[in-house]
Amino acid sequence: MSLYDQVFSHNIEWVQKQLDLDPAYFSDMAKSQAPDFLYIGCSDSRVSPDAFMGIKPGDVFIHRNIANLVPNNDISSLAVLQYAVESLQVKHVIVCGHYGCGGVKAATTHDDFGYMNTWLRNIQDVYRIHRDELDAIEDPEARHRRLVELNVREQCLNVMKLSFVQRRLFGSKDIKVHGWVYDLSNGALKDMQVSLDDLEPNLAIYRFKDAVPTL
Repeated sequence: MSLYDQVFSHNIEWVQKQLDLDPAYFSDMAKSQAPDFLYIGCSDSRVSPDAFMGIKPGDVFIHRNIANLVPNNDISSLAVLQYAVESLQVKHVIVCGHYGCGGVKAATTHDDFGYMNTWLRNIQDVYRIHRDELDAIEDPEARHRRLVELNVREQCLNVMKLSFVQRRLFGSKDIKVHGWVYDLSNGALKDMQVSLDDLEPNLAIYRFKDAVPTL
């Protein structure tokens, strides 16, 4: 049996196991979703949030792309964010990067990746902003790991720039933005301790009056 065929064979077994445990599992699941989390992560096949978060279907709304970016003009990620924040009313937005990220590494090679160059430029912009700190790190692996962390922080800021996010951050104050980094080498999850107070100085110029009545 080919690997492709094994997928469908496994699916049949999995469906039966779920029904044995709970005959209403799929009928209940099909009714609605009410996740507390929006997870924005990298598309890397080795990073599986359902495994390291210990979650079950329905707990987390997930969006993934190369290097876990939230570009200011990316309709896909912005549509996911708006739906999750306004319609699903998630309480936590998580941006999760990972050490060993191929996208982050590619952005620092100066190689020509064709159409991907436009996407990777978002990471190069993060490097430019923090160039003094990164250039001072002599060890390439340590420099890469720090860029992964800084990229996560920058994407958290991009999330906070959005007006519909700000209305809940500053208005109802019932949502939080988190930055995580997953370590492929040991499975550990690192909380970058991203906070609104921490990013507020950089966020000030992007704040909307209708989201922040005191402005």
